[in-house]
Amino acid sequence: MGTAEQASNEIIHYLPMQVDFLGMTVHMQTLYMSWLACIITIVVVWAITSGSKMVPGRAQAALEMFFDALGGLIEKNMGKEGRSKMQAFFFTLFLYLLVANEIGVFLPSIGIHFTSPTNDMNTVFALSILVMVVAYIYGVANKGIGYFGHFVKPYVPFLPLNIVEEIAKPITLALRLFGNILAGEILLIVLYKLCPWVIPDIWVLFSLFVGVLQAFVFTMLSIINIAPSFVGKH
Repeated sequence: MGTAEQASNEIIHYLPMQVDFLGMTVHMQTLYMSWLACIITIVVVWAITSGSKMVPGRAQAALEMFFDALGGLIEKNMGKEGRSKMQAFFFTLFLYLLVANEIGVFLPSIGIHFTSPTNDMNTVFALSILVMVVAYIYGVANKGIGYFGHFVKPYVPFLPLNIVEEIAKPITLALRLFGNILAGEILLIVLYKLCPWVIPDIWVLFSLFVGVLQAFVFTMLSIINIAPSFVGKH
């Protein structure tokens, strides 16, 4: 372990970070926090919906309002068929991102530093690749092999540029989320060390807003990326 890493560990005490498995390095803290985000998401939704009523309470009403609002955005970009098939997917994606982004804010340092799973490039790239795979699956299902015709539009010589653009989509989608969450957590840790009162609390509120915003931005960009798979369906 290098001097810089030792100094870092004196300030931030992580869970066991990585283990070797079948020749691969597995970042255990990312897995722990990803599982925790999944559990929290499931428990919150179950708690709100298990006692659903015809006359909803505040929590149920808020959840239904957001579900309908998100459905409206999906329908605007993908049509009614896109909404019926993809609304549950995007709703789940947003809720998971919301919880995952905020874990590192609510639990910045309690003996061990609990990080958001979305501050790990493996997590955000997995999510962005998932979005692109879904786009390809529905694109081929709805339009056949002709879906890939957009690679040679408006002209065949544009093929290399269109391939670069296609590769750049999941990269930019992932890095935007990764950069914002990681930077926010690093600054929060620094503020707690330099000035443990008032200022970190203000930054926590701002970080909460950033977490919500980034979850929404990632979801909206995912909708935009998948939309061509439904728009102009033959």
